[in-house]
Amino acid sequence: MAITSANQLELLQTAEAVAREKMIDPGLVIEAMEESLARAAKSRYGAEMDIRVKIDRKTGRATFTRVRTVVADEDLENYQAEFTVDQAKQYMADPEIGDTFVEEVPPVELGRIAAQSAKQVILQKVREAERDRQYEEFKDRAGTIINGVVKREEYGNVIVDVGAGEAILRRNEKIGREAYRPNDRIRCYIKDVRREPRGPQIFLSRTAPEFMAELFKMEVPEIYDGIIEIKAVARDPGSRAKIAVISYDNSIDPVGACVGMRGSRVQAVVNELQGEKIDIIPWNEDQPTFLVNALQPAEVTKVVLDEEAERIEVVVPEEQLSLAIGRRGQNVRLASQLTGLDIDIMTEEEESRRRQAEFEQRTRLFMDTLDLDEFFAQLLVSEGFTNLEEVAYVDVDELLVIDGVDEGTAEELQARARDYLDAQNKAALENARALGVEDSLVEFEGLTPQMIEALAKDGVKTLEDFATCADWELAGGWTTVDGERVKDDGILEPFDVSLEEAQNLVMTARILLGWVDPTELEEEEAEEDEDAELTADDVFAPEARA
Repeated sequence: MAITSANQLELLQTAEAVAREKMIDPGLVIEAMEESLARAAKSRYGAEMDIRVKIDRKTGRATFTRVRTVVADEDLENYQAEFTVDQAKQYMADPEIGDTFVEEVPPVELGRIAAQSAKQVILQKVREAERDRQYEEFKDRAGTIINGVVKREEYGNVIVDVGAGEAILRRNEKIGREAYRPNDRIRCYIKDVRREPRGPQIFLSRTAPEFMAELFKMEVPEIYDGIIEIKAVARDPGSRAKIAVISYDNSIDPVGACVGMRGSRVQAVVNELQGEKIDIIPWNEDQPTFLVNALQPAEVTKVVLDEEAERIEVVVPEEQLSLAIGRRGQNVRLASQLTGLDIDIMTEEEESRRRQAEFEQRTRLFMDTLDLDEFFAQLLVSEGFTNLEEVAYVDVDELLVIDGVDEGTAEELQARARDYLDAQNKAALENARALGVEDSLVEFEGLTPQMIEALAKDGVKTLEDFATCADWELAGGWTTVDGERVKDDGILEPFDVSLEEAQNLVMTARILLGWVDPTELEEEEAEEDEDAELTADDVFAPEARA
């Protein structure tokens, strides 16, 4: 096929038709044609040549040119596309390195193979342009709900026509055993939009918690208007879900607004989610109160919160235990996801047994260390004393409130406790020195002899060793492995060292060693405070408040 005047306009018409069909810029199609013609010309004139093609946007005339670049003598590699300054003087008046010499070459005739190759280049370019357009159109729509039509199903994945392209609903993002047939209408949540060289770019979901939140936003005008806010969602897709809501208008009940007249609003969401049962829960800033709400319909007797470990113990009556746990642990699992806390559920009887065991353990501690009889030791425990440090260093007045304890008895108790602690400290220090602990660590303020001994047993024997420790190595923490929260034991965790205290100790050690400049640290903290204030100002901007 030769590029003749007869088919020059045909090029432009073809480009226009393809661009209109694929909803892309006609210029991109013409650029693809130029590249394909250049590739065909190179196969005719030589692959080493720099052949370029320009198609006139008005007439469709294709101009073939050969470009040669002026390079330094030592840089000359490609004799077909480059030449030296001396060689260029035959063609150019005053050549300089970097100049180009352009000359027109005769148009080529496209043979069958060249024409096929040109077609592939054009198709590839058109596909890339189409994918770019699709990405640009949908990249800002991630996090919203979209309606589509099912095109086909591939290996359990549903391909959905979303108007300006195709999206994919993977089988693990479908609710239960949902099955779809071609041309079925489907509503999904756009979970992600990624720029991919091949395959789908728009990823849908019907199991994401955000899908339920967006459905409620569509059904409940108060949520859309911002009067009611969805604070948390936890789902067991197709089975059960919990959603926590709060109202910023005292006259509006958030739970009632989400349920709707005769349950009409929540029922619309339930129907979309294939009958998924939904518990609507009032959100509360107080975590224990929120948890009691989240465990509904079970009744809770007592809640004990460990904020540092992000764990919570819940005590329920014996007859409420199965209800609180739920079928296959579903109720407590959803409540845990909703609150972001690990939940331990126990009956009143189990909690009573545990408290009794703790009482007996503390009683035995005071009997053995302070040489007290059982009755006196029990009095100490009953008054809330849990360890020797409290007895040794508490204000004497707090001991005098115990029945039968006068000033002399209180002083004797404190003397015994301090003597025992001093002996323990001395033994711990001797053990630590025997393990090779250096004075730099012993003299470091903030560490007790028992802490130093524990560090030595773990191989931390110098201030330099201590300064290289991570805060979680000292205080312990939690990590998630395969979806399960796993406990990391800290070296100083038995001594109730918090994560913040561990951070301060390690940073102090680094400053003492000269590893960190305290002035730079102060500047960084000041900048962080400024950023925090700036963020707060942005959030509570007058427009936002209005």
